[in-house]
Amino acid sequence: MNEPVVLGIESTCDETAAAVVRGGTLLSNVVASSMNEHARYGGVIPEIASRAHAEAFVPVVSKALADADMDIADVDAIAVSAGPGLAGCLAVGVSGAKALAYAAGKPIYGINHVIGHIAVTQLQFGPFPEDTLALIVSGGHTSLLHVQDVARHVDVVGTTLDDAAGECFDKVARLLGFPYPGGPHIDRHAQSGDPHAIRVPQGLTQGKAGAKHPYDFSFSGVKTAVARWIEERQTAGETIPVDDVCASLADSVASVLAKKAVRGCEQYGSRTLIVGGGFSANSQLRAKLLEVGARHGIEVRIPEIKLCTDNGAMVAMLGSNLVQAGVKPSSLDFSIDSAMPLSKICME
Repeated sequence: MNEPVVLGIESTCDETAAAVVRGGTLLSNVVASSMNEHARYGGVIPEIASRAHAEAFVPVVSKALADADMDIADVDAIAVSAGPGLAGCLAVGVSGAKALAYAAGKPIYGINHVIGHIAVTQLQFGPFPEDTLALIVSGGHTSLLHVQDVARHVDVVGTTLDDAAGECFDKVARLLGFPYPGGPHIDRHAQSGDPHAIRVPQGLTQGKAGAKHPYDFSFSGVKTAVARWIEERQTAGETIPVDDVCASLADSVASVLAKKAVRGCEQYGSRTLIVGGGFSANSQLRAKLLEVGARHGIEVRIPEIKLCTDNGAMVAMLGSNLVQAGVKPSSLDFSIDSAMPLSKICME
């Protein structure tokens, strides 16, 4: 099937999303977020998010089909995020997608949400070159992946050993009194600060640890170091230079991500680095990756913001890749997997 029409459905966290893709062309992309409902709690509450998915599922899917000027009968396959993610949230999206697939007699693919963040870049930049490396950075994931075939074979080159980059930002944001989600606030303040004002450690980049984990990431120590610096100033009654703290943190994290990603590209002979995940919306990271990539002759593909954050387009695009590659659809009774390994692209 050259140009399959795929409906993609996403519900791993606090976005209920659906999109329609034909081949490699995006026809519609609808997102409903429950983020504002979680702000008062300082993080996503799974029960609230699951209820929001249940309420938004039918309107979001209906609008995605309507925006594409299609009916479910026009769709060749349905793809849905089966993991990783919050179990209750995944269950809502997968249950709805299965019901739709069964009622309409359509094949269904339970896809890996994180691999979807790689696949979505094709909508903006076209097919992957050979030996592509992908850096996925989000609230729960920081991973470096080698993409041999996005539909069949993806290798994990490196991953986070503790906190992901997004988690690190959110925890420091809370210390600074920023509302949830903290990442955009740190990003905004960092643009006015001095990135060299505070010495922020760069985890797993030096000595034996760096040699042992050349492509892995660790941001727990970064969070702790910044937290201690803030607490010491507060104890001494000093004013916290918020802009400088944000700029120093952002520069440290961006430098580590860029350094390890480029090292991975050199190791695998890759001239293309794909970047995805919600944290890739961070302006310091985007600038650092583009700068380092240009210096090393590596094309850095960072999609527009709406394709970086969780969306249905990423699910639909990976579904399209699977259909075009002739991968067998998932069975209708496949399970969700909240800890789905990155080596697994699609549920059987």
